[in-house]
Amino acid sequence: MRKWIALALVIVVVDQITKYFIMQKFVLHETLYVTSFFNLVRVHNTGAAFSMLADAGGWQRVFFIVVAVVASVWVVWLLRRHPEQKLFCLALGLILGGAVGNLIDRVLFGSVVDFVQVHYAGWYFPAFNVADSAITVGAGLMIWDAIRPQQSSRDAAVVEK
Repeated sequence: MRKWIALALVIVVVDQITKYFIMQKFVLHETLYVTSFFNLVRVHNTGAAFSMLADAGGWQRVFFIVVAVVASVWVVWLLRRHPEQKLFCLALGLILGGAVGNLIDRVLFGSVVDFVQVHYAGWYFPAFNVADSAITVGAGLMIWDAIRPQQSSRDAAVVEK
């Protein structure tokens, strides 16, 4: 379990360093056009994914803090319960790191700092951050783990010989 917690910690540190850099170098809504499809931008999201509930009047901050704390405790419990499932634990470690990274923002600032913006031909994907990326990759790995063919214990014994 230590390596999955360490992975989550690395994600939290990288997430917080990148957000600190953006907050030091950019004013709110400032944009740096990097390529024809990628910008750095400083935005603060008081909602969840895709700014869901961003205009809810303030109660969502406490709600999302509680959800993140409960989810983090649940993820640690799952990590302890399924140490033999490497892909599943990798996914959980990524999700845990992302959840804690965004939780820190909500507690400190009341919103999540987002800064990566991808766009094409006038269409803009909502800005995101390192924590969001880790959660997304973790969720994708969790889905992959759930749908991939599982090796039976008999097949695993044959492979080991």
